[in-house]
Amino acid sequence: MAKYDKADIERRMHGAVESLKGDLSGLRTGRANTSLLDPVVCEVYGSMMPLSQVATVSAPEPRMLSVQVWDKANVSAVEKGISKANLGLNPMTDGQTVRLPMPDLTEDRRKDLAKLAGEYGEKAKIAIRNVRRDGMEALKEDEKKKEISEDDRKRSEDEVQKLTDKHVSDTDEVVAKKVQEIMTQ
Repeated sequence: MAKYDKADIERRMHGAVESLKGDLSGLRTGRANTSLLDPVVCEVYGSMMPLSQVATVSAPEPRMLSVQVWDKANVSAVEKGISKANLGLNPMTDGQTVRLPMPDLTEDRRKDLAKLAGEYGEKAKIAIRNVRRDGMEALKEDEKKKEISEDDRKRSEDEVQKLTDKHVSDTDEVVAKKVQEIMTQ
């Protein structure tokens, strides 16, 4: 069992919150956001490649994404990749540029996205609680090995719990902000 390391626990909890932010950035609101296309992969040069390695994605207007494909031969592969990603976008090709107008979100779709945001938040909280459990186990192990006293263990457990509470609260804040964004835009 690893020795208790407060900095490592804090880093791992922070990582769970940052990962959540990345997951949420891929959820579509009414606005064009280039990170929406991050999960898209295209079959080019005989292998699957992320869209970011074959094109430049930009948001020239609030409700439009533009994908500038670097190699003209890959335009149709990029179109297929975007269609297969099932993002609800309709690619329109203009030379080496693929334009993606953002359709309006229906009320049902907004509710589904808000629910999905909540699920992502729950996964992040589970990850944070798993880190807390690891920290608590490391403290008990250190006490058992007589490396720290019972008072030190209790004090450190309080620190771990405070870190957990802070990161769970951060998670709730991030999710609430995203749900509000989804429901209003």
